[in-house]
Amino acid sequence: MSRTASSGRTVLTRRKALAAAAASAACLALPPSVRRASAAKLPSLTLYGPPAGPSISLAHAVASGKLSAIADKAEFKVWRNPDEMRAGLTSGTMQALILPVQVAANLYNRGLPVRLLNVMTDGLLYIVSADPTLSSIPALKGRTLAVPFRNDMPDLVMGRLLAHHGLKPGTDITLESAGSPIEAIQLLMAGRVDAVLSTEPAVSAAILRGAAGGKAVRRVIDVQKAWAEATGGSPVLPQAGLALTVPFMEANPGIADALQQIAEEATASVNADPARAAADATAALEMPAAILVASLPTSKLVARRASAARADIEAMLSTLAEADPAIIGGKLPDDGFYL
Repeated sequence: MSRTASSGRTVLTRRKALAAAAASAACLALPPSVRRASAAKLPSLTLYGPPAGPSISLAHAVASGKLSAIADKAEFKVWRNPDEMRAGLTSGTMQALILPVQVAANLYNRGLPVRLLNVMTDGLLYIVSADPTLSSIPALKGRTLAVPFRNDMPDLVMGRLLAHHGLKPGTDITLESAGSPIEAIQLLMAGRVDAVLSTEPAVSAAILRGAAGGKAVRRVIDVQKAWAEATGGSPVLPQAGLALTVPFMEANPGIADALQQIAEEATASVNADPARAAADATAALEMPAAILVASLPTSKLVARRASAARADIEAMLSTLAEADPAIIGGKLPDDGFYL
């Protein structure tokens, strides 16, 4: 009787020991910075992003439990416009968020304690239209183009491309400002503009919505390729990435490396299984899964560490700032900007 009881205690002890060993091995397999972040779990963590492609990666990371190692509760929320994003960042409400790289550089140079962790897309800007002849920037002469978010990333990129081709807004082309990508699409569907400059997944939404209404809307210009032609560089626009505030990082040592690893894993998962990622992100982005799935092949999602992507970032910022250096705060950001 006592031998059986003793045997039972030995078995249970061995199981616990094996479980503990497995847990320790799993922990040791993580990078030191991730282990440090995991050791001091956050009670809650909210990530923010725009209703655009890179946010699919973060929404998928949350839904699939990839943040469970660093936070007891994690959620993803969409910011709807640049003003909301800037207010959240300056107030400290948003401490980890996807934002345009140009905006991050501007805020950093103006003294805001924000740093760029990574680049989460190599470019997801397209011009869509029902007119297949509008297949180049010069072909837009005399037409009306809807552009969301005046004086922000899409508008700035378009301004640079128009200048390269000698097209003057208001004279050679009419630019119709829209409050959001969806609003820009509505202008196209209503026949009030000839084309729309927008980001994924709004571009795919326009195409699918057009098909449902018997209108053959298509991507007529890949803006990344147009950018390469205008600048003589590569067809890469590192336009958005995950930024962190300094107080957030100081309060949570190791959080930057931990979030980078999670972003890399989530992005690889999104690209490997678009259907699952779309299902995970549809509620957060408030878009049908069919639209999100359709957008992923042209969203060029990545998770490149900002320090590794610096050459591409500086090439983009330098070109954007040629006409007005103030849009990046007067200069290229220094080493401290890149995590």
